Amino acid sequence: MSTQTDPAALGDGLRKHFAGEIILPDHPTYDESRAIFNGMIDRRPAIIAQCANVDDVVRAIAFARREGMEIAVRGGGHSVAGKGLSEGGLVIDLRRINGAVVNPEARTVTVGGGARMGDLDRATEPYGLATTGGRVSTTGVGGYTLGGGDGWLARKMGLACDNLLSVEIVTADGSVLRASESENPELFWALHGGGGNFGVVTSFTFRLHDLPVVTAALLFWGPESGPEVLRAYRDFMESAPDEVGGGLVYLTGPDEEFIPNRLKGSLTLAVILAYAGPEAEARKHAAPLLALGHEGEMISEMSNAEFQCLLDDPAGYRNYWSAQYLDSMPEEAVQVFDRCARDMIVPSPSQHVLIPQGGAVARGPSGYPIPWRRAPWCAHPFGLWEDPADDDRGRDWARGVCTSLRPWASKAVYLNFIGDEGEDRLVAGFGRENYERLVKVKQQYDPENVFHLNHNIKP
Repeated sequence: MSTQTDPAALGDGLRKHFAGEIILPDHPTYDESRAIFNGMIDRRPAIIAQCANVDDVVRAIAFARREGMEIAVRGGGHSVAGKGLSEGGLVIDLRRINGAVVNPEARTVTVGGGARMGDLDRATEPYGLATTGGRVSTTGVGGYTLGGGDGWLARKMGLACDNLLSVEIVTADGSVLRASESENPELFWALHGGGGNFGVVTSFTFRLHDLPVVTAALLFWGPESGPEVLRAYRDFMESAPDEVGGGLVYLTGPDEEFIPNRLKGSLTLAVILAYAGPEAEARKHAAPLLALGHEGEMISEMSNAEFQCLLDDPAGYRNYWSAQYLDSMPEEAVQVFDRCARDMIVPSPSQHVLIPQGGAVARGPSGYPIPWRRAPWCAHPFGLWEDPADDDRGRDWARGVCTSLRPWASKAVYLNFIGDEGEDRLVAGFGRENYERLVKVKQQYDPENVFHLNHNIKP
């Protein structure tokens, strides 16, 4: 930590030539600026450096290293483990670097490292173009992509990192580098799943796909229909075209007009269908699900940007997430998954999610450090609650889901879906051989482990 204890003096030391804003603990927006998605995380950084450009990032890194301050890097602030905050350290806050520029002829978009998915989606929407995004608009593009980047339409478009063409990155020594297939290719490889271990990415350039319209379908049943709907959904997704994405989720029934009164505020089962195309096609493909006798529905065409906002989860709740990737979903696993829903905190925004993979996810490049892409299913206990008294119950539930489904687990895991779950889970997220290769990249670009507030690869 810094030997300089006066916050004002520290701030003055960085403020010169800094284009953005320096937020210290006595600043009126300090508490707002340090608030993150997970309300369970309450850390007080010494300095929040709200960077306006790449030069600000270079200055912030140099200053923190000179002062011996721990560095946290904040993009969208969605990290469930709170890695975008440091207790007593310096936060490099990228949220002001959030522009998105579309090249419709080249079918690419270049987006700032602090952008959220909503920024990217709104920029590409007028052109009828899109790339794979997170399942909500508030997800930060940076951490999401660097972890691999799964989303509603990944079966059609591939993972976010599969569509990554180049990045601009500031490394621990202050160098501003470009990484692509032809420039610093080993670093570029590492940024496909290796997370924020290698520097601060200040811009991403993505390949875009045609997507003039998305059809969203939300179908609701009572929880007693769980096993029947689970089996039908499993069988449906095994032969569904790549255009079909979505998931099956147990949740608290929302207070919406299309939800029967008996399901509002109580445990409910929903199938979320995200179809890359018009409603008539979506209904044709979804016929087996529509024939199951659901009790509530919402089906509508919309833009991808609208769809990405449809299920935005609220910030400020207490969070604990985990995930178990499954090689199969046999009858016993169906029964176990259904039973796990009964232990979820209801009513709350918690969700017990089953995500199908396959399609372009499974067919994508095998060389990246994201071995979880081959699993056909992901069970994702997504715990959110308000009362601190529920902390143990919420954590135990999420961990219990993963333990119960372990007989069918692939062992690989998408690290963006989990917090700190130990060294074995960390290595499983990359794969052992990939991890050893990532260590060598880390040794080259961050030998002192300056960027360690992440799913850390130790040099």
